[in-house]
Amino acid sequence: MSEQKHDHPDERVLRPFGPMPPQHPLAMPQQDFSKEPVDALPRSNPAAARYARLIAILTAAGLIYYGVHEMIAVVSAGGITILEGIMTILFAITYSWIAMSTSFAVAGLLAPRPLPTPPAPKHPLKSRTAIVMPVYNEDADMVAASLQAMAEDIARAGQAHAFEIVVLSDSNRAESLVRETLAMHRLTDALAGTLPVWYRRRAINSAKKAGNIEQFVANWGGRYDFMLVLDADSLMRADTVLRMVARMEEDPNLALFQSVPRLFDGNSFFARMQQFAGAVYGPVVAGGMAAWQGSDGNYWGHNAIIRTRAFAKACGLPPLPGDPPFGGHILSHDFVEAALLRRAGYKVEMTTDLVDSWEESPPSLLATAVRDRRWAQGNLQHSKVIGAKGLAGPSRLHFFIGIMSYLSSPLWLLLILVGLVLAVQAKLVTPVYFGDDHQLFPNWPVFDSERMLTLFVFTLVILFIPKIFGTLRVIFSKRLRRAHGGAAAVTLSMLLEIVASTLYAPIMMLLQSRHVWDILRRKDSGWAPQSRKGGSAEAWSALWATHRAHVLFGIFLTAVAIFVSPAILAWLSPIVIGLVFSPLLSRWSASEEIGNGLRKMKLLLIPEEVERPAIARARDDILVEKPELGDDPLAAIAQSADLRQAYVAWLTPPAPKDRGQVDRFLLSAAKKISDATNLSEALAWLDPQERLAVAAHPSEVERLAKLAAASRSREEAA
Repeated sequence: MSEQKHDHPDERVLRPFGPMPPQHPLAMPQQDFSKEPVDALPRSNPAAARYARLIAILTAAGLIYYGVHEMIAVVSAGGITILEGIMTILFAITYSWIAMSTSFAVAGLLAPRPLPTPPAPKHPLKSRTAIVMPVYNEDADMVAASLQAMAEDIARAGQAHAFEIVVLSDSNRAESLVRETLAMHRLTDALAGTLPVWYRRRAINSAKKAGNIEQFVANWGGRYDFMLVLDADSLMRADTVLRMVARMEEDPNLALFQSVPRLFDGNSFFARMQQFAGAVYGPVVAGGMAAWQGSDGNYWGHNAIIRTRAFAKACGLPPLPGDPPFGGHILSHDFVEAALLRRAGYKVEMTTDLVDSWEESPPSLLATAVRDRRWAQGNLQHSKVIGAKGLAGPSRLHFFIGIMSYLSSPLWLLLILVGLVLAVQAKLVTPVYFGDDHQLFPNWPVFDSERMLTLFVFTLVILFIPKIFGTLRVIFSKRLRRAHGGAAAVTLSMLLEIVASTLYAPIMMLLQSRHVWDILRRKDSGWAPQSRKGGSAEAWSALWATHRAHVLFGIFLTAVAIFVSPAILAWLSPIVIGLVFSPLLSRWSASEEIGNGLRKMKLLLIPEEVERPAIARARDDILVEKPELGDDPLAAIAQSADLRQAYVAWLTPPAPKDRGQVDRFLLSAAKKISDATNLSEALAWLDPQERLAVAAHPSEVERLAKLAAASRSREEAA
């Protein structure tokens, strides 16, 4: 499969550009999950991946056998009751989940390393890559600055001829539409003569992000060999991008190459905690994943490069039968697309040696919970995909891991509750020593507490193995140790992260359990924009509304534990402390004051905070130059002829209505603008949907401008 022929680079760069290039469609047929593909390529995997899988299986089997065997021994000394049996089953499931994760990390340490990604090519690239940025009510200035910094970095490497930027908008707020349209205009001017910038906004965002990408591929995918898919907070250095493209050119059967983005640029306590965990523990976990996955990898939705024709051939997503949340359009499309590419015989791989790939963490616990609600629904929806015909075994495992990452929370909650019921039962219920009239010896109620303590400690060790390995990896590397503030700082940061994550874990357990419960009750998550930047702590009223049930549950657990035994309270102390103080912990999670204070103490440091990457500094410099549009961008374009001209020139025209159809929001907005005596009055009357209708129609923007001009004339006359 060779790269397609393209226009001469100079002709491509110098000709004028509109919002989108001429269409170059690709057929993207919907896939049938009930049938195997008839023209799939033969699948293969490197020997190193098979070896890593053997290590992971043997390690997991050994850990699970020991843990479950010991748990059975703990409860079976006096015979296993129904409740003890239930507790043992719940323990086996949750413990196996921990053991499996640890076994992957061990496999990464012991298995042979995958071949390194080739260096950035010195010769001109032969292919054409679309740098695709889907956006949905995002920070448009940040998006444009990131793209400009990446484009200029690629141009300095002499490879600008091989790339085009494509921004695909699903934004449905007037403020977002105005800001991103003007930002794309500035980006085009900044990159004039360097590489093209294309921009398209959908008025109807059907199938959400997956539909946005699919529409682009179906209409323009034939123009490109590859697409580098980014998220709104993505940033990648040119060397990483070029090496990924070179890898795709080198192997025509490689359809998807996923980088491991590092978290950075967060200032809140929660974001910095996540960043530290990703930087220190992440390479151990990612190394294990890359080792056992081999060519059966996964896709995380961004910071990955995809072979466009393979994607079009294999990844047309059908709606799932039934209504949301389990039916309808596929939410977590990335896992499914990776599985379908592999089903078609293409390779899907992950690279761990390209470290200059970044994204940002949600700034707080609540922001993470909002994102998790959507992810929970998407992953549970995979229960309808996991049985699709022709999937590779590891692809089904990816689905299972995603499903279990959310089901494990209610299972953990059930384990705690069953354990409490057993403790209360032991205190309140008089044991039946002789259950049989002819029984000679009594049934003594026995619970091997010493063995239970040993098992508890062993479980903690398994849980913390990736953290311990990651910390030791940093401490024993002079370069990494310095980049994280020194051995003492890394060790203290690890302990702080363990304590904090232990306290946040029960809160996330209840939040995710509620997510699962809502999904089982058929409540759809909707599609809320991602909160990416902090800046202020949540109000106490909002925190109390979210965490009230968590506090009450924590008080309930405390009361039961005190009633049963102080020893039980000691066992439950990390859980009850986290729950009782959940509003405070949640508020602290969003605190930039705490996050920045810890940075000054050299705690939770990551290399990007010790020495900011050059491409991030370039983005910072670009952001300094952004124009101020004030609180209302719609008012800004109405009052400025230059802004308005730039905006209208780049505005994607709305699709014409069918005969007999009208835009009622546009009609009502037009009436309000006609009745208004000044711009402020008109804008105050317009509701969000009317504002969007006005922003999408140049004629209505001009009417707002006339109101603004009339107001200025009256003021000048006065």
